[in-house]
Amino acid sequence: MHFTHFFDEAGDMAMKKIKIFTGFLALLAAVWLWTAGYNAAAAQTGPSPAQTGDSLLDGYRLVEVASVSDAIEQVLGRRAHMSGDIQPVFLSKFAGRAVTVLLKKEEHKEGGAAFQGALDAIDGGGPGSVYVMVVEDGKDIAGIGGLMGTAMKVRGFAGAVIDGGVRDTPQLRRIQFPVFARAPVPSTSINHYRFAGANIKVMCAGVEVNGGDIVVADEDGVAVVPKDHAQEILTKAQQLDQTEHQMYPFIEKFKSIKKAVEEFGRI
Repeated sequence: MHFTHFFDEAGDMAMKKIKIFTGFLALLAAVWLWTAGYNAAAAQTGPSPAQTGDSLLDGYRLVEVASVSDAIEQVLGRRAHMSGDIQPVFLSKFAGRAVTVLLKKEEHKEGGAAFQGALDAIDGGGPGSVYVMVVEDGKDIAGIGGLMGTAMKVRGFAGAVIDGGVRDTPQLRRIQFPVFARAPVPSTSINHYRFAGANIKVMCAGVEVNGGDIVVADEDGVAVVPKDHAQEILTKAQQLDQTEHQMYPFIEKFKSIKKAVEEFGRI
C-alpha cells in the first residue's frame, strides 16, 4: 500500500506539471495570436507617419519622379528637378508638402538662439511635410543632423531636402528618415549661420520652392510641383507613368525601341 500510494502521488504531480506546462503553452499561443492580430489591425487602420490620407500626396507617392519632372515641363514649360548632386542618405521615395527654411551665412556668437526659427519650423510641421532647407553657400556645412531628423521623424515628416550638407547619417539610417542633401559632412551651422525665414520662396538646388509646394523624391532625384498646378501635373504624370510601363513589355516582345515609340508616341 505504501508504494502504491507513492506512485499515485507521483502520477498526480506529473499530471499537474503537464497541466501547468500545457496551460503555459496555451497562454503563449494566446499572446502570439493577440499580437499578430494587433499588428495586422494596426497595419490596416490609420495612416503611417509618412501617410496622411491626402489623396493628392498618395497619388504622387505612386508615380515616378521622372514622370513628374516630364509632366511639369509639358504643362508649365520649365525645369522642375533639382541638381543631380542632391543625393539620398539612403535609397528612399517620398512625397510631401514643403516647409521651407533659409539659413544665411553670418559669423556670430549667439549659439542656438540664432537657429531657433529652423527648429520652430519643425515643430510647426506634421504628417506629410517635407523640410526644405537652403544653406547659403553651404555645401560643406551640415544644415541638419540626427537630432533634427529624429524630431521630424516622430512628427511624421515625409522627408527632408537640404541644399547643403547633412550629418549624423548613421542615426538617420537607423530611424529610416529620408534625407536628400549635397553631401555628408561633420560640420555645424551653429555660430556660422543665422535663420532667415520659413515658408518663404527659396531657390533650392536650382528650383524655386514655396511653402506648400509638393516635393517628390526617389532614386532619380528630387522634383518640385507648384501647389497651384498639383492636380493637373499629377494627372499628366500618371498618364506618362502608365504609358511607359506599357512600353516595357512591348519592347521586350518586339525587341525594338523605334517600334515602341511609333506605337505609343513617347520616349
